[in-house]
Amino acid sequence: MQSDITLDTFGLMCPMPIIKTAAQIKDMTAGEILQVMADDEQIVEDMPAWCKSNGHELLDMIEENGEFTLYVKKMY
Repeated sequence: MQSDITLDTFGLMCPMPIIKTAAQIKDMTAGEILQVMADDEQIVEDMPAWCKSNGHELLDMIEENGEFTLYVKKMY
């Protein structure tokens, strides 16, 4: 999947990947896609909840060898 911006949160533990995602999304334009890379498995629960509560769309979540790649579309 194509993304406009990539955010590397490897080595960061909950809640830092979500805090970094929220900060990055604020600087983006509606319709842009943020790729978030993480190795904290808590992101699997946190990101869908964060997207739902903040009105953004989680497009995809891929796990490979303990590394997670998530795609979030800024909706507004």
